[in-house]
Amino acid sequence: GADAVGIFEIGSVYFPALGAGAVAPRLAVTARPSTGEIADIAAAIPSQPRHLAAVLCGPWERPGWWGPGRTADWSDAIGLAVRIIGDVGVTADVSAGLDAPFHPGRTAALSVAGAVVGSAGELHPRVCAAWGLPPRTVAFEFDLDAVTALAADLTVTAPTLRIMPVAKEDVALVVTADTPAAAVAQALREGGGDLLESVRLFDVYTGAQVGEGNKSLAFSLRFRAGDRTLAVEEVTAARNAAVTRAAEATGAVLRGPSGS
Repeated sequence: GADAVGIFEIGSVYFPALGAGAVAPRLAVTARPSTGEIADIAAAIPSQPRHLAAVLCGPWERPGWWGPGRTADWSDAIGLAVRIIGDVGVTADVSAGLDAPFHPGRTAALSVAGAVVGSAGELHPRVCAAWGLPPRTVAFEFDLDAVTALAADLTVTAPTLRIMPVAKEDVALVVTADTPAAAVAQALREGGGDLLESVRLFDVYTGAQVGEGNKSLAFSLRFRAGDRTLAVEEVTAARNAAVTRAAEATGAVLRGPSGS
């Protein structure tokens, strides 16, 4: 009866060894196994990396006097996976993914140091139907061992609490349809500098107003300083720097009020 569900699991997955030695030998019981037999047994043991996986469905933001709320979507799954990997101390790169059981076009491949470590996005409708999941359920899974092995320091530092007022700015950027939203978000973070506290994608639009082969990505930017209330000029400068960096990195164009 729960209308909003978020579950996760950390556990081992099993990949059988391939090639020579993949099948363990049948040993005699009259003598100790030889060194070669022990090696063959070890070679047949499946690879057992630890993975972290999560599934999300239902309201991501509850409705109320503050707004209508919204349902968890593929961008939330990708954002969570990237943030968790970042909390370990490793940077995750995001690109278009095609892995089953995810929905083509709403899936991201998660890469660390050039190697794909997992996927995130919306589950395919046939998968949701087969397993009795609500339509448009989202999920992610990545190789936790591979991520932690690349972390130079696994000590997690608590974030600094900022008590000064936050300044909010929304920007809509037009990019080509094949440009990952995560790449645009990363460029905004780079350009926004230390004053940029968070970046959140809240709308994706495709249609006549942005032209064929394009899409509009709307982001909510939050700026805050640790020691003062930001002046309008500071917020404007940081916002413009973020948009400029997004334009340099992804070719993004700021969308005007009329959609152009």
